[in-house]
Amino acid sequence: MPNSLFSAVETAPVDPILGITESFRADSNPRKVNLTIGVYQNDKGVNPVMSSVKQAEKRWLEEETTKAYLGMAGEPRFGELVRELLLGPENAVEAAKRAVTVQAPGGTGALRVAADFIHTQLPGRGLWISDPTWPNHNGILGSAGLTVKTYPYYDPAAHGMRFDDMRAALEQVPGGDVVLLHACCHNPTGVDPTAAQWAQLAELFQRRALVPFFDFAYQGLADGLDEDARGVRIFAEQGLEMLIANSFSKNFGLYRERVGSLTAVARDTATAERVLSRLKLTVRSNFSNPPAHGGKIVEIVLTTPELRQLWMRELTEVRERIAAMRRLFVETMAKLDVRRNFGFLLAQKGMFSFSGIGREEVLRLRKDYGVYMVENGRINVAAMTTGNMDYLCKSIAAVIGK
Repeated sequence: MPNSLFSAVETAPVDPILGITESFRADSNPRKVNLTIGVYQNDKGVNPVMSSVKQAEKRWLEEETTKAYLGMAGEPRFGELVRELLLGPENAVEAAKRAVTVQAPGGTGALRVAADFIHTQLPGRGLWISDPTWPNHNGILGSAGLTVKTYPYYDPAAHGMRFDDMRAALEQVPGGDVVLLHACCHNPTGVDPTAAQWAQLAELFQRRALVPFFDFAYQGLADGLDEDARGVRIFAEQGLEMLIANSFSKNFGLYRERVGSLTAVARDTATAERVLSRLKLTVRSNFSNPPAHGGKIVEIVLTTPELRQLWMRELTEVRERIAAMRRLFVETMAKLDVRRNFGFLLAQKGMFSFSGIGREEVLRLRKDYGVYMVENGRINVAAMTTGNMDYLCKSIAAVIGK
């Protein structure tokens, strides 16, 4: 028989995060714990549907009258609401009509639209990402044909940010290059710039003519909706043009609905309209037009006062539970009198943290205790519960020693 058409196709390498979950599912340990996948869980270990989302969804199912395609940019009202969340109510950018938004399938889809736009409309420019960063940044941005380079960000010895090194490196980036910044809840480290540091970065970007590209996947999970947007808003207040990819997977819990958007802030209305025309063509050649269902849920929640208030309370509960699990983990490890101090986790924000647990220790935790985390020691704090905390901490203590 002739060779198969696909005989030369090789098996792809296992995804560094999703592959671990496959191993976790096959593990027979009844006390196993999975700290890998970036999905919020409540104290029962379940990813819940927000009540505000459920009510909005029910309302939309009753009101929906068509399944016709959305336009390439999505619903205009959705875009307005996105910009209000990102830039603040009655912000100067929106008043001057300097920003445009296209709806996308999740933050990942927004990143890809941005990458294709940069590749075609800003040719020859390098794109810089933090070291470390979300692993999929390399795949999404690199596959669009961009040259991806890194700037220093995290100091594993100090468990903090290498801000001076970051600034020094960005001073050497060629003017016009694009620099990706995590707006808050840096993934994977949980370490964010302070307001003062954001202001210094804004000055540097303006002086060096660098292009800020914000990945804003976790608004509301660090300190609050407005507090978490301070970096983006500081840059906007300085008049910087920028790209902002945001997601509603985490703060609305709409993971499987794939709701996100890409916003471009331009210097004036005419430029913004030209950018929008190109973003629409990028969407057209990428996925033609965005899905409607999840975006409509977001729109209904944000425009219905009682649902918006309910959502904000639910988001506060999510944020506070994550912070509570951080504290409980640090306190429990301290009581076990291990030789390592995990207090640095209290300064980190959002769902993820670099735990400082080394690769060999991570592998032993998997093999001997059914505790799963990424090999670089990144943990999803939101996967910790009051029920699994004691076993989790005792397992770590057994591996790292006292």
